[in-house]
Amino acid sequence: MFLRRHSILALAALPLLALAASPQPEEQGFVPMFNADDLKGWVNANCAPETWSIKDGVIACTGLPTGALRTEKQYENFILEAEWRHLSEAGNSGIFVWGTPISAPGVPFLRGIEVQVLDHGYMKKADPKKPKWFTTHGDVFPIHGATMDPHGESNGKRSFPSEERSKPNPEWNHYRIEANNGRLTLAVNGKVVSGGDNCNYRKGYLALESEGAPVEFRNVRIKELPSTNATPEMTAPLDQGWKALYTGVDFRGWKVPAAASAKWTTADWQIKLGAGPIGPALRTEQEYGDCEVIVDVNLPKGADLTQPVAGLCVRGSEKPLVQFGQGQAPIVLGADKVKAGQWYRIKATLKGNTAKVLITEAQEANPQTFEATVDMDAEGSLGLADFGKATSYANVFVRELTASEKAP
Repeated sequence: MFLRRHSILALAALPLLALAASPQPEEQGFVPMFNADDLKGWVNANCAPETWSIKDGVIACTGLPTGALRTEKQYENFILEAEWRHLSEAGNSGIFVWGTPISAPGVPFLRGIEVQVLDHGYMKKADPKKPKWFTTHGDVFPIHGATMDPHGESNGKRSFPSEERSKPNPEWNHYRIEANNGRLTLAVNGKVVSGGDNCNYRKGYLALESEGAPVEFRNVRIKELPSTNATPEMTAPLDQGWKALYTGVDFRGWKVPAAASAKWTTADWQIKLGAGPIGPALRTEQEYGDCEVIVDVNLPKGADLTQPVAGLCVRGSEKPLVQFGQGQAPIVLGADKVKAGQWYRIKATLKGNTAKVLITEAQEANPQTFEATVDMDAEGSLGLADFGKATSYANVFVRELTASEKAP
């Protein structure tokens, strides 16, 4: 009887033991965001061709220049999982959520919500005497025009993590980002620690960030959730086919004037022009016809806007279409329209001999529109003007107009 009773009890316990020993079922609905050995489905937004690569499922970033690799499609509500690790001390990177297709004016970053990917060595840069403004354990914050109401401890914009859970390089960390109807949460290595509500945008592109140091990602996967019908105002602009013309590391694709080669230098995401004699423009090797061009221009502090400072040349002409500082260009922006010490974005649409130009400040504020009839060649290179004044250019993009846009 004793043996029979214990045999029955042992048999009854077998299903429970089997259940305890079996692995938990895989969460359904996830799909990988990368192929094993190519970047299909992703767009190099503003980096050099060699900045991003993938091999055996590991996405590698050199960190140079500062910029982003983004998705081809927009996402609204989703759960994103990814593993990441830095390969050097104080490495910096991030995951952008609900971002724009190209960088915001005057910066190399997409407008959106950033989920920080930061190595602990970066803390050495913090001043212990000043208020906390970042951590290395999963901050979440809006950047360059985006907005968010942060969860938990914050500095008003940045959500600081409730626990310190991330591991130092070269160990791998796991992020789980849940984004739904404008609410975003981040789990670091298995526990939610930060996030925000009322995000704007709440639909847009997802991106991995390059910011100065080598970093790797793997096992990047996503599960899309039902739409909550984000309004146009809450949705990032769609990509219209923009192509970045500057690699951020060299002048591939450009003709550097031989007589002024020492004046033109690459400075990460910026193109720097040093002071000196007035010279020819820095020009693209490729020629363009009807197209739309974006160029950001930095007017240095103290710049004399009674004199020409910077400008955009089009269709092979040395005479600028748009000129900052007084002069004879078709569109002139003097001290009555712009201020020294600020970044401005030029967006010029060239169609036939008509140029329509939109000038905005950082975060695309205070738009100014202009239209001019210009004696332009049918096709020609684009150029960054050299008026002998120190200045900076950045975020040079172009897209050729579609057939419907070219139509009268």
